[in-house]
Amino acid sequence: MLDSRRVRDALGQLPTGVTIIRTVTTGGDRLGMTISSFNSLSLEPPLVLFSIWREANSFVAWQQVERHAINVLSEDREELSNKFARAKGEKWIGQTVLSGETGLPLLPNAVLTFECEAYDRYDGGDHEIFVGRVVQLHENRAKRGHPLVFFGGQYRRLGTVEATAPADIINFLHGR
Repeated sequence: MLDSRRVRDALGQLPTGVTIIRTVTTGGDRLGMTISSFNSLSLEPPLVLFSIWREANSFVAWQQVERHAINVLSEDREELSNKFARAKGEKWIGQTVLSGETGLPLLPNAVLTFECEAYDRYDGGDHEIFVGRVVQLHENRAKRGHPLVFFGGQYRRLGTVEATAPADIINFLHGR
């Protein structure tokens, strides 16, 4: 049996983007949480996924959500990430909230924001995997290339090192 701390430390060697998911429940309550489990899933249809720990205070409320916004944080938003990562407390105090085209609460100055409809949910052990269908995409060209990254238990920033990609990168990324 593997030690869960060892597995967590090993997974921490893979850099992840930092995002905040936000929504408003059918009862009018605002939900928001920092996640680093965001990932692309499909281009046709456009699907993305994230996971939530089953013991999270807001887990049951997230299971009822029909729409959500995923905001990719820029490298200068560590404080906001920490605020929305806390289990309790008023995360929304002092926050500017933009209304998306679907009425979802969006973060200003995010690198990217995906407005999504709930598509499906799957068992993920001690987490549940939430799949959303992207219905709207917002890009902040001024923040392009400057996402907040989490690696080795710390926030990081991408360097300015240019990397080259294979000419057939689209085939490489999709296993063709």
